[in-house]
Amino acid sequence: MDDKLEYLWTFFRRYGDIYRVRMPSSETDTYVINDPAAVKQVLVSNHRNYTKGIGIDRVKILLGNGIMVSEGELWKRQRRMIQPCFQRAVIERFCSQFHNRSLELVGQWSRLAACGEPVNITAEMSRFTLQIILDAVFSTDLERLSQDTVGNPFHIITSESGRDLRFAVKFRALVPVVAGLIEQRRREGSEYFDFLSMLMAARDRDTGAPMDERQLIDEVLTLVVAGHETTASALNWVWYLLSMHPDAEERLHQEVDSRECPEKPLLDDLFTSSYAEQVIREALRLYPPGWLFTRRAIAHDRLGDYEVPPGTDIFISPYLLHRHPAHWPDADAFRPERFEPEVARSRERYVYIPFVAGPRHCVGESFAMAEMLILLRVAARRFRLRMAGSQTVELDAGVNLRTRHPLFMQLQPR
Repeated sequence: MDDKLEYLWTFFRRYGDIYRVRMPSSETDTYVINDPAAVKQVLVSNHRNYTKGIGIDRVKILLGNGIMVSEGELWKRQRRMIQPCFQRAVIERFCSQFHNRSLELVGQWSRLAACGEPVNITAEMSRFTLQIILDAVFSTDLERLSQDTVGNPFHIITSESGRDLRFAVKFRALVPVVAGLIEQRRREGSEYFDFLSMLMAARDRDTGAPMDERQLIDEVLTLVVAGHETTASALNWVWYLLSMHPDAEERLHQEVDSRECPEKPLLDDLFTSSYAEQVIREALRLYPPGWLFTRRAIAHDRLGDYEVPPGTDIFISPYLLHRHPAHWPDADAFRPERFEPEVARSRERYVYIPFVAGPRHCVGESFAMAEMLILLRVAARRFRLRMAGSQTVELDAGVNLRTRHPLFMQLQPR
């Protein structure tokens, strides 16, 4: 286990659901909370008392002042302007793109399977999810962009695994590229169905003003990163868990074989009593990509028996919360049936937060879930995936919860 996760587990077992840690570097207290009532208080009922906490400055270097890091009135305005991009009707139009890209990937896998070579599934999911989000953000301009820059400049996201200052500097070098696309679209007046056009057309409901250019670029780059990183990590864990649990895989195969796989999937069909959805949600429980997030108290609060002075940092770890033995029987076991509708409804709301909760709930949840569901259904019709050779799976709790090393799998045609 990653050292950071090991420390959190050790303290959780020793001190319980809420505990306080003294930070020598800043001489301040940090609270770690694993109690659903306290989680609800920080994220929902008293959310106005909390801003983003430790680590947000590093994220700002990467994403500027996009929706993931902005606060206050700016965040409210941007959230209102971005929200329409993720309406049901919009996501449903994207679903045919998800389906086509999934078919392309499966076709590539068929050729690889014929050669008997193992597949780097970690790299495959990274490339797949990057292509999906770039399609959604830039549509046909992506091809023109690749020609103009001699290759897709966004491939830095998949070619560089580190998420440090060096990567942030390289990524921010894409600002002029996005600015050039925006200017070109304004000059040509062309119509596109993609996030970039939606954001360019968005207007503040109070003033009627558009986003200024810097804010627009920050939101575009935020969508690219957020739409790739977490989904790639989640799919990597999905394939790993299915490969280790053939009974669950067999049940998934029975479901996908019994259902049609239309070229234009509808969200109702994707999410209605779907075992595939249960598989994904259970993978997100065991290995939430956003394994830790932070908040900082603006004014005094009280969490359980603890006084929370202004400026106190709060750590919330979905990884710990999702494995809390009081809320999840046999918590380390992979059991997709935990997310059968009746079972899920009976569970306390704030013990499961892979997409956070409250006003800062991830705006792209339905987009990501639809993308993952379609790929899972298309690929599971054609293949079984099995871990290749002897591999040790280690956790890497960095920006996202990833496997420390790529996973290689054998593709077994069905």
